[in-house]
Amino acid sequence: MEMNAEEILRRLPHRYPFLLVDRILEMKEEEITGLKNVTLNEPFFQGHFPAHPVMPGVLIMEALAQTGGVLAFALRETDSQGVVYFMGMDKVRFRRPVRPGDQLILKLKLLRRKGPVFKMKGEAYVGDELAAEGELLATIEP
Repeated sequence: MEMNAEEILRRLPHRYPFLLVDRILEMKEEEITGLKNVTLNEPFFQGHFPAHPVMPGVLIMEALAQTGGVLAFALRETDSQGVVYFMGMDKVRFRRPVRPGDQLILKLKLLRRKGPVFKMKGEAYVGDELAAEGELLATIEP
């Protein structure tokens, strides 16, 4: 199942300049793949770093978390509205810098679920290279 930006906006509360997922490329039962086009127009490049633009690692993790939020909404048992909250990160590693012009492929797999709490393994790629990875914890509250 693919999702465009309008469908993502219906599921996530994030808006510009903080929505960091452009498209959902695929969603299976407990896995999701998203896409973030990283452009020089991103507001964070003004200060990180002007002469050597690099996407902040925490924003790569946020892009993974937002993609995981789309999966969490798809997996919940109710159609009622809610907000997804990022609860934590473990085993986070940054493997390569992400620069303007890169396309981040955001892959997440559900590890565990207990009620409204979801634990996922996330990996962000540029091409075939792993850029960042970690385990993410989130919850959906009404």
